[in-house]
Amino acid sequence: MSGSFATGCEHLDTLFRRMNKCKMPEYKWRGPKAGTADRHAMQGGLAMVVAPDRIAAMDAVRALLAASGVDPDAPMLADTPARVAASLRELFAGVGEDAAAPLRRGDAVPEGLDIVCLRGIEFRSVCAHHLLPFSGTVDIAYLPVARLVGIGAIVRTLEILSTRPQIQEHLADELAQALHSGMEAAGALVVFEARHSCVADRGPREAGSVFTTVASSGVLGADGRRQDAIALLRRTRAG
Repeated sequence: MSGSFATGCEHLDTLFRRMNKCKMPEYKWRGPKAGTADRHAMQGGLAMVVAPDRIAAMDAVRALLAASGVDPDAPMLADTPARVAASLRELFAGVGEDAAAPLRRGDAVPEGLDIVCLRGIEFRSVCAHHLLPFSGTVDIAYLPVARLVGIGAIVRTLEILSTRPQIQEHLADELAQALHSGMEAAGALVVFEARHSCVADRGPREAGSVFTTVASSGVLGADGRRQDAIALLRRTRAG
């Protein structure tokens, strides 16, 4: 057994023994059964049961470095565990938050108003498969009925959903469902375009690839209105 591997195993053994002595953050499905629109709109699948543990996170980073053959006591890594723990707390700040909450207040819908579009909203998230970042833009179209909401409310909903371990396909669906149910819109459609570090920096290393996902709900999920919304977003983009 190599020295670095043995050291890594010792760090992991110490970490596991500490985990057995204290309650660690756990993640589980909460609320309606998996697959329902309410679960997607409100929780996006992950609910935080206990508060994050900064010390446990730092210990886990040290153990992971050691298990990967890296000396966690190297001078340049002295502050790494604390920095990574702080970064993860920021990157996963949306876990357990109600993504639809910012959309429940707004203004009256003017008579005759049809589809509302918002283009080029920047976002970033973390791939749930590899815990590597992905980022890009999202275009949004929705058909208001109950109320109009501010641009900031939509951006806040996107921020809550994207600051969780995510898969782009799920993120698109969760945003469409949150817009639909949160603001009680007749329908919503979203188009995500993103570059993924897990594809660009490892594995196939396709640095130039762009991943596009489209999700819709309500009347904008029907063929006719769906095409209207997509055409409007394209026209706005071309302009």
